[in-house]
Amino acid sequence: MASNKVLMVAEKPSIALSIANALSHGQMSTRKASTEVHEFEGMFRGFHVQFKVTSVIGHVFSLDFPETYQNWTVTDPLDLFQAPVRKAEANPKAHIRRHLSQEARGFGNLVLWLDCDREGENICFEVIDCIGHTNETKRKIYRARFSSVTEKDILKAIDNLVEPNKDEALAVDARQEIDLKVGVAFTRFQTSYFQGKYGNLDARVISYGPCQTPTLGFCVQRYLQINTFKPEKFWSVRPYILQSGYELQLEWERNKLFDFDVAVMFEKLVMDDGIAEVTEISEKQESKGRPSGLNTVNLLKVASSALGFGPQMAMQVAERLYTQGFISYPRTESTAYPSSFDFGGTLGAQVNNPIWGSYVQRLLSDGYQKPRSGTDAGDHPPVTPLRSATEDMLGNDAWRLYEYVCKHFIGTVSPDCKYVRTKAEFSIGGEFFHCVGQRVLVKGFTSIMPWLAVNEKNLPQFTKGEKIEVARVDLHEGMTSPPEYLSESELISLMEKNGIGTDASISVHINNICERNYVQVQAGRKLVPTALGITLIRGYQCIDPDLCLPDIRSFIEQQITLVAKGQADHFRVVQHVLQQFRQKYSYFVKQIDNMDALFESQFSPLADSGRVLSKCGKCLRYMKHISTQPSRLYCNTCEEVYYLPQKGTIKLYKELTCPLDNFELLICSMPGADGKSFPLCPYCYNSPPFEGIDTLFGAAKSGSSGKLGKGAGMPCFLCPHPTCRHSLISQGVCACPECSGTLVLDPVSAPKWRLCCNMCNFLVLLPQGAHQISTTPEQCPECDSTIIEVDFNKKTTPLDDGATLYTGCILCDELLHSLVEMKYGKSSFGRMGSRGRGRGSRRGRGRGRVGGKMVDPKMSFRDF
Repeated sequence: MASNKVLMVAEKPSIALSIANALSHGQMSTRKASTEVHEFEGMFRGFHVQFKVTSVIGHVFSLDFPETYQNWTVTDPLDLFQAPVRKAEANPKAHIRRHLSQEARGFGNLVLWLDCDREGENICFEVIDCIGHTNETKRKIYRARFSSVTEKDILKAIDNLVEPNKDEALAVDARQEIDLKVGVAFTRFQTSYFQGKYGNLDARVISYGPCQTPTLGFCVQRYLQINTFKPEKFWSVRPYILQSGYELQLEWERNKLFDFDVAVMFEKLVMDDGIAEVTEISEKQESKGRPSGLNTVNLLKVASSALGFGPQMAMQVAERLYTQGFISYPRTESTAYPSSFDFGGTLGAQVNNPIWGSYVQRLLSDGYQKPRSGTDAGDHPPVTPLRSATEDMLGNDAWRLYEYVCKHFIGTVSPDCKYVRTKAEFSIGGEFFHCVGQRVLVKGFTSIMPWLAVNEKNLPQFTKGEKIEVARVDLHEGMTSPPEYLSESELISLMEKNGIGTDASISVHINNICERNYVQVQAGRKLVPTALGITLIRGYQCIDPDLCLPDIRSFIEQQITLVAKGQADHFRVVQHVLQQFRQKYSYFVKQIDNMDALFESQFSPLADSGRVLSKCGKCLRYMKHISTQPSRLYCNTCEEVYYLPQKGTIKLYKELTCPLDNFELLICSMPGADGKSFPLCPYCYNSPPFEGIDTLFGAAKSGSSGKLGKGAGMPCFLCPHPTCRHSLISQGVCACPECSGTLVLDPVSAPKWRLCCNMCNFLVLLPQGAHQISTTPEQCPECDSTIIEVDFNKKTTPLDDGATLYTGCILCDELLHSLVEMKYGKSSFGRMGSRGRGRGSRRGRGRGRVGGKMVDPKMSFRDF
């Protein structure tokens, strides 16, 4: 019966394992599938049931445009605002959808153990969509709420199951659709417009994002403050006195003056008097409060400023510590602990830690403090340690983050730091000065968090009315200084304050502006904008400042939060926001000349960029190769741009030309010792001349947001031209055993001749050291593969009587077989027995015949 079978789905395989371990007490069987499946029996809601626990690997689906909207040249970006969207598998090779559907057969209960945030809620409904309902009855669906993967939390969650929250899932759908449509529309227009005009932009795409761009705006705003800052000189009077053998500098109540003559006047008054009279001595006991609980934003800020981790890396390390069970869920906005939080148990887990165990023991013995009241965002408790660990267990980076999480938690239940602040005030020549001392009474939480300790400064004893001779007076000259570049920690604070991103996405937005060459991270994790980043923001400011200001995104986040709470309609919010941005996009396109003027002053036109490389087939003038990203050719006469493969080295190929369009051919050599080389025609690469070329070299694997249309094309090894000697028809030898591609002769691989697959990285190493290896028009009568001709070196020829010329099939000929080797393939490699029968199609299609039987062409290669 389906009702006594329970399928549980977690967000990651490691969490599925923890859940299965906790519920089965380690008594389970595990089998391999797309993700591991753990099976056991137990009790569920009062019934004896069969459990099955598996997982997804993050989002099952990603949002994308249909194929008809993928082509940059055909689709007007304005149409994208009203274009339909579809959900496609985020990782098709993992086959998660099929996996979930298969594992759910016959199971009447589904328990969702996805992470307890909006993204996790969205994945819940992706899982439900994959699984559907049973034929007999509607499947019962439950949602588990948990903040850690400890056995205690898992058992508590299974006893308190709830329903998944559709509103929170819709909030994520709304954000995804808005970000996709707005981001891709602006990005396609900007990239096409500016890359077609300027050569040294050094960026494959010039992207826009509703969160990413305001984030960049903060960095550029600070840059402009620094650049427009005008330093000023200032002066300060600094008298020194000797008391109890100490020289003490007194601080001026006026602090500093910007008028030199006035400062000199005050200096003379003080020097002429020469006596400091103590006018007041005050002592005050002060307290430095212990920290509140640790939320994600504060964790990221500390990781950047104190540990030197970028936000992206910090979140990756924190998530790994969470899935391993060392800390609680690291994505939380709350700094307040729930009333049911077990402080004693959490502290007790740290008693045996070799570094802070003795401090924790004293805290438990003397009594720990109740944490300060913080903010309860209603999501997860603050980030806390779950079990004790050492550096050897975790490794350096994870240990440093774990150490901070532990010390912060221990600090939250430690006493406040108490100290006495003493202030002595003086009068000299009618001017007032002071000095301050601090003496710690109770270290409190600063014992475990010494970087927050109060700096002690002892003052000598003074008596009110006491007169002390001034030892010397300095007139200090200084210069006002500009603010420093924005640090990651400061940027995170600004993003949180202005509602840009969430605890889950802040690190992603900062990482994006770094990866897209808009800012560079320099010493002290300072974010310095590049020329491209500065020009973009200045361009938005002169056309429509809203595009780079945080106000609109903050409004969007508020609307999405209302959707998550069920207080706003998902469809209406999306349509309203898209309508706003559609109008802004139309205005932006009309005013693009204003931004172009800024680009023109900063970057070089294509005509002045690059180096002369090859001839254009249209005007027969030389084109320039622009090697900065994205790699491309530019014909100054025709004013045409031809994009090239975005990896590898581009060279002229022996001044050979394409028979279709007369463009000179190029040779592209991919990086690495085993990188393939292949010829290409710049025109054919960008405009494939044959119908049915559905697989392009360099195309992104999925997603229009990733498949940006630059650098993907048709090289010669995909071209079906029947007579061109560089095409797939002429150079293809046989089918690839690893994929649906064809093994093609690498034309410039001498003396290490080889065949390369035109679709995957499979290689066949041919006889080494041969003078020449080439394909022939002949085909093998046994397997239909292309016959190759090998001209061996006279000194190393394996042929009898010193002969050097040999023709044969690499699949069927024993001699050639003995001299070739496969690389990067999963197929076994062994010497054929007698004359094997194999199949190698020049286009990777068809069947081979062995002993009168039809066989798969891949199978023939496995015997080879």
